[in-house]
Amino acid sequence: MLHVAHPVRPAVARPARRPLPVRVGWIVAAVVAVVLVAAASVAFGVRAVAWPDVVAGVLGDPGGIAAAAVQKRVPRTALALLVGAALGLSGAVMQGVTRNPLADPGILGVSSGASLAVVVGIAFFGLTSPAAYIWVAIAGAAVAAAFVYAVGSAGRGGATPLKLALAGAASSAAFSALISAVLLPRVDVMDQFRFWQVGGVGGADAARTAQVLPFLAVGALLALVSARGLDTVALGDDVAAGLGARVGRTRLLAAAGGVLLAGAATAAAGPIGFVGLAVPHLCRLLVGPRHRWLLPASALVGAVLLTAADVLGRLVARPAEVDVGIVTALLGAPVFIWIVRRSRVRAL
Repeated sequence: MLHVAHPVRPAVARPARRPLPVRVGWIVAAVVAVVLVAAASVAFGVRAVAWPDVVAGVLGDPGGIAAAAVQKRVPRTALALLVGAALGLSGAVMQGVTRNPLADPGILGVSSGASLAVVVGIAFFGLTSPAAYIWVAIAGAAVAAAFVYAVGSAGRGGATPLKLALAGAASSAAFSALISAVLLPRVDVMDQFRFWQVGGVGGADAARTAQVLPFLAVGALLALVSARGLDTVALGDDVAAGLGARVGRTRLLAAAGGVLLAGAATAAAGPIGFVGLAVPHLCRLLVGPRHRWLLPASALVGAVLLTAADVLGRLVARPAEVDVGIVTALLGAPVFIWIVRRSRVRAL
């Protein structure tokens, strides 16, 4: 009688569950950090603003250059907080859906798909309004996510974390090549697109933030509703199904929320990397792996990271600015390497 040897799964170093007071403490600390970086974003820039002028500008006092600077920075701060929260939350959801510690909107090709859709819209359909960018970017992100999942599901074994990561990396490279192919013959489109492609929140205004807010709210709601289901999916599809979980529905809802968040954030601020990749890992070290705590923590820490990076980009090159996408790339790469080496994460 032949015995089939089942493959032995390698041991995985999972973050330990944290006691409730520790988790609550980190959430409160993250909320405080959000308030502090928001205040710093309003106060610091090419021109430093004293705190009395900050208060006057926030309250709508039209007098003085300082108050005018504050009023200009408030929409920028709001957009940075929203985009950072969306990218952090989207990264945590995508890692939970795919059970892949390397999943994020950039590596899975979602951000590149959104960027390609925006480029095609600008080049061939004459899109110019931010509202049009949002719809086109979300459609491109959804198509890219479906394509990556279809490629990663092909063959034996279905959609494994490794196959999804490889499919996402290959698709992202292909989308980037297509973007270059569309842009190179069109200098006018390249001038319009290149500043958006770097990733930044410098051109934010109240109308732009209001346009993207409903999409981010719906995406966040879908992601948070899926938190309990993602905890069950983390045990494996067979175990989750045995416990009565609807694995397919959970993955569909969570993936829809993650794609909506990533697409809307990309439309508003351009493709910004490393936030969705590094933030969930950091939050697992702080609050543990349970998604009902991980998802809110990832949103808060993502908002802190992106807003702090935007403030740093304004300060290091006065009177010019360094776009936030460049700052997050410079800061995110070494932080992510440190997190992976410290926690030795191989799978979720």
